[in-house]
Amino acid sequence: MINVNVWGEKELSVKVTVRPDGKVTLPGVGDVDAAGQTPEQLQTKIAAKYGEIVRNPVVTVSVDTSQNNSVIVHGPGVKPGMVPLVGRTTLLQVLTRVAPEATADLDGATLSRGEDVLRTGFRDLYERGVASDDVELKPGDRVFIPFRSKWAVYVVGAVNTPKTVAHHDGMTLLEALLAAEGFTRFADRNRTEVVREHDGRPEVIVVRAGDLVDKGDLSQNVQLQAGDYVIAKKGMF
Repeated sequence: MINVNVWGEKELSVKVTVRPDGKVTLPGVGDVDAAGQTPEQLQTKIAAKYGEIVRNPVVTVSVDTSQNNSVIVHGPGVKPGMVPLVGRTTLLQVLTRVAPEATADLDGATLSRGEDVLRTGFRDLYERGVASDDVELKPGDRVFIPFRSKWAVYVVGAVNTPKTVAHHDGMTLLEALLAAEGFTRFADRNRTEVVREHDGRPEVIVVRAGDLVDKGDLSQNVQLQAGDYVIAKKGMF
C-alpha cells in the first residue's frame, strides 16, 4: 500500500495497493508499473505521467504498509505456509515459529534465494544455537524441510511400556529403557538386542542390559541411532 500525493491536486492524491502484477492504478493516468522500484524512483515516474495532464506536478510517494514481505516454508517435514517478515527476521526466528517436528529432517533442510542455495543443514542452528549458522532473511526466500523417515527408536518386547521414542543425538540404551519404564520380570535382561540397518542389512548387537541397569556397567550403554529397535527378550521359565 503506497501513498501518492500530488501537491495542490486533491483528486489525484490517493492511497493505492500494488497489485500482484506489480502495478498501481492512478486517477487520470491509469496503470503504472511499480514493481522493483524505490519510492523516489516511482515518484519520478508518476510525476512524468502527471506532467502530461498537470503543469509542473510535485509528486511524493511513501510506503503506507507492506503486506507481502514473507518467506515460504515448505516440504514434507513441516506444515507449509507463508511466514511474514516483521522487521529484521533471521532463519532461526522462522524455525522457532514453524517449530519443526521430530520427523523433520533438519540435516537435509535448505535455505534458497532465487536460484542460489544459501544454507544446507539447520540442526546445529536450531538444536544447538550455533549463531554462526544464522542468516537474515529476505522476502521471497524459501525454506525447504524434508521428511526424516528414521526419526525414532522403537523399544519392544519384555518392557513395561513398549513405545516409540523420538531420537536425539547422544541417545543411549539406558535412556530408551527408562522411557519404556524398564524391563518386566519376565525379561532376560542380558540378552537384550539392538537391531539396526547397516549397508541395507540388519545388524544385531547383543547387550548385557541387566548389568547396565543393575550393576551400572556403562560399557553396555550402547549409543542408539535413529531407526534402531531395542528388543527385550523374554527368558525361559
